[in-house]
Amino acid sequence: MNDPYVIIVGSGVAALQLARQLQDAFHVMIITKEDRRKSNSFKAQGGIAAAIAKKDNINSHVKDTLEAGCYHQQPEAVRSLISDGKRIIQRLIQEGAPFDRNEDGSLSLGMEGAHSRNRILHCGGDQTGKILMKYLLENLSGNVHFVEGEMVYELIKNNEGRCIGVKTRNTKEETKHYYAPYVVLATGGIGGLYSSTSNDSTITGDGVAMAFLAGAKLTDMEFVQFHPTLLFVKSHTKGLISEAVRGEGAQLVNDRNDRVMETHPLKELAPRHLVAQKIFEERQKGREVFLSISNIADFETKFPSITKLCLDNDISIKDGKIPVAPGCHFMMGGILINDVGATTVEGLYAIGETAASGVHGANRLASNSLLEGLVYGERLACFIKNSPYERVPTIVKQDDCFFGVKEIPFTLEEFKSLMMRNVGIIRSESSLNIHWNWLQSKQLSLVENLGSMKRIDIQKYFMWVIGMCITTSALLRTESRGGHIRSDYPDQDLAFFKKKINIERIENEIRGEICEQIETEIYA
Repeated sequence: MNDPYVIIVGSGVAALQLARQLQDAFHVMIITKEDRRKSNSFKAQGGIAAAIAKKDNINSHVKDTLEAGCYHQQPEAVRSLISDGKRIIQRLIQEGAPFDRNEDGSLSLGMEGAHSRNRILHCGGDQTGKILMKYLLENLSGNVHFVEGEMVYELIKNNEGRCIGVKTRNTKEETKHYYAPYVVLATGGIGGLYSSTSNDSTITGDGVAMAFLAGAKLTDMEFVQFHPTLLFVKSHTKGLISEAVRGEGAQLVNDRNDRVMETHPLKELAPRHLVAQKIFEERQKGREVFLSISNIADFETKFPSITKLCLDNDISIKDGKIPVAPGCHFMMGGILINDVGATTVEGLYAIGETAASGVHGANRLASNSLLEGLVYGERLACFIKNSPYERVPTIVKQDDCFFGVKEIPFTLEEFKSLMMRNVGIIRSESSLNIHWNWLQSKQLSLVENLGSMKRIDIQKYFMWVIGMCITTSALLRTESRGGHIRSDYPDQDLAFFKKKINIERIENEIRGEICEQIETEIYA
């Protein structure tokens, strides 16, 4: 392909939406480290939230989003997301996107936690991500070129500090260079850093780490959402049990058949961090926790993916109880961006879960993530179309094979287990300091020569970088808010209201700063 004017790293809903909106005017290259379908978007069960029902409205959706996020957002940014999202969803409906409908032809709108109205659009019951992604892929033109099986490991900057391309490593340990005037990171979140996660195995914070190493600011890294209900079999989580199951009436009970969420006014539909915390506390007491689904008619029809997941793990749906435990699900923080996706590094953009757009606050409202990907994908496309750009060389350089001269001194299993134990659902100064000291003991720095490492060690190095950033942020926020729960500071502190913790690379150190508001130069 000649002149790939836009490089997109990652292949989730935000990446495909951007490519779809650009394809008539630009050549687009999408680089993904494995198959194009290996993304959280493709695994998404829940749906897309949009205030399109007659009895629903944008104000209500905004209110629910702000409340779920503990008001750690700018209200105008949330309103913009919700209003733009409604318009985009209405356009997709008009195009014929395959959203589920009732027998009378009306759209089937579900209920999920912390929503006050039925506003969740689904595709194929619990197969929304898979079907929506297939729809977007089928609507891409020949101007969109996929490069699969290549892991982007470094951002290329020119002498002026502008990002002009990327370096990749394939499974044969060969390195390639790609150049473009626009580089977009859409690599998803950080779920793969934890031993219990709903995320695809490829989601390990690559984009956030690369941007940070290239000088981009990060923010809100302490806010990590743990989904309350992952299938739990033989001491391991096996996959997501969608919140839509609770929206259909499933109840959380322990092994004594006591209701776990009985005391909360919203019961099972309370915000995710509260439900996850309650299940975690039950399990700490030695109790097993189950989703009781006996009152859901036609479960197998409504939730085919979940039914298959259970059957594949020898869990009988007919027994009426699904064993569950919390696991890492979504990162509210990430690379600091403005309202179109521009970062603090010129020429570099970020969208989707990789980016910290600020709209999710301290805890994301259910089914707002696919919506965010669609909205910011379209916004960035509009910005790029209307911006003058400088041509850069579109050279694809083939390097000799690199063979690692340094191995990262921990295993993936060790790292994930310690992240879950020390920087997981419930944190404390003690656990965070234990993790910080363990990370420091690896004697790594921010100036490692990634070109001399094998692909697996680059992956572990990125995980180390993100682990340092999350731990730094979590230590600085001495309160509990949303997805950040501290046992030693169990309450919200008004002194931290609306304050952001920015993380930045200063020379070869990680610096965290508590800011009254985000005051930084964003390149657009």
